[in-house]
Amino acid sequence: MTVLPRTLHPLAWWAWALGLAVAAAQTTNPLLLLALVGAAGCVVVARRGDQVYARAFRWYLLAGVLIVLVRVAFRVLLGGGGSAGPDPVLVGLPTVDLPWPGAPELLGDVTGSELLAAATDGLRLATMLVCVGAANALADPRRLLKSVPPALHEFGAAAVVAVSVLPQLAESALRVRAARRLRGAGGRRHHRLRAAVVPVLADAVERSLALASSMDARGYGRRAAVPAGSRRLVGGLLLAGLLGVLVGVYALLDTTTPRWLGLPVLLVGVATAVLGLTLAGRRVQRTRYRPDRWRVPELATLAAGAVVAATFMVTTGTDPLVADPVLSPPTWPTLALLPLVGLAAALVPAVVTPPPARPVAAPHRERGADEPVVRERVPR
Repeated sequence: MTVLPRTLHPLAWWAWALGLAVAAAQTTNPLLLLALVGAAGCVVVARRGDQVYARAFRWYLLAGVLIVLVRVAFRVLLGGGGSAGPDPVLVGLPTVDLPWPGAPELLGDVTGSELLAAATDGLRLATMLVCVGAANALADPRRLLKSVPPALHEFGAAAVVAVSVLPQLAESALRVRAARRLRGAGGRRHHRLRAAVVPVLADAVERSLALASSMDARGYGRRAAVPAGSRRLVGGLLLAGLLGVLVGVYALLDTTTPRWLGLPVLLVGVATAVLGLTLAGRRVQRTRYRPDRWRVPELATLAAGAVVAATFMVTTGTDPLVADPVLSPPTWPTLALLPLVGLAAALVPAVVTPPPARPVAAPHRERGADEPVVRERVPR
């Protein structure tokens, strides 16, 4: 059966990407982290469209590389001191004492375990950023705004505008670069960069103002008249739900708190927050044109992200040496079957989801043998 091209539900892509980000937060194994980056990249290459926001994924990869380099540089600058164990010193740098009391020492001896620990910490943060970039490259921000609950409509509008800043800058850079090439602009590299920064920023600001004007014309942010008692009830429910979620999460993370106390409080807090959001959503009166539906590919993508997060969380508890390998002395990390199953699940959206809808170009009609050639007269 032929699968027709269509756009997948944006929340399904974000759920899958957040599952990968949760899995990346559970491990410091560089092999697993690089595999997560590779899985996210494969899905993006297989299922991204031709829109502007789909071109920003490479910038997230470059930002991830920059994060790793900065983390290693800070480790060398602030984490010196060497190691008294079997780990040998790779680089011996002079120690710099700061003039005020209690200040840390700068530089010092750098060992292999310190560099490896800094690189793995930076790689974990970079992997989480790449997962978010994959969701941003696959999900249309404007379609995501339609899927936000009515109570979170204003927050969703602000989040969509913030997330679409990088794609808008990338599109503005491409447009300015193409315009400069058509005009034959030359000069040195730093002169070209300085001359392109102002047009790029100005174009991005104009597009943002146009987006804000269109949203205001469509009635975004307008509320219905609500009595004061209803507003107090909604505010109290949201505040109680937030406190319940905070207490429940703290009870789950704190080892001294009874385990039976954290989960019930968390569930009650989530239920109270959902009730408050439902009541708050009645103040927003808006309609949806062709709302996105949840079908089998969306559910499969959501399940794939949940499986990735669950397998990595279980691996952290059952096989901690695989999730967090020993770094002193540096050893080659090992793998296990369960995280490999999660990595295989991360690639499922590249197969089960429909291909993205792409614009179809008009077919070129060839001129027949007996058809006359029509030439357009250009006035002088």
